[in-house]
Amino acid sequence: MRIRLNGQPHEAPDNSTLADLLRDLGLADRPAAAEVNRTLVPKAEHASRRLTEGDEVELVTLVGGG
Repeated sequence: MRIRLNGQPHEAPDNSTLADLLRDLGLADRPAAAEVNRTLVPKAEHASRRLTEGDEVELVTLVGGG
């Protein structure tokens, strides 16, 4: 299915959850804020939040450095 990820087109498997997307992107074990269609999705809901065709997903991760 086609979604928009951080403003860019992205292909995701049908029936994917937000947790699946984070895992596929290598972000499952990193702190990340996730928003779907302009609604913040709490981490506790990532595994149950199904993505659908046309969803707009925004992901923000922390970057450390000095």
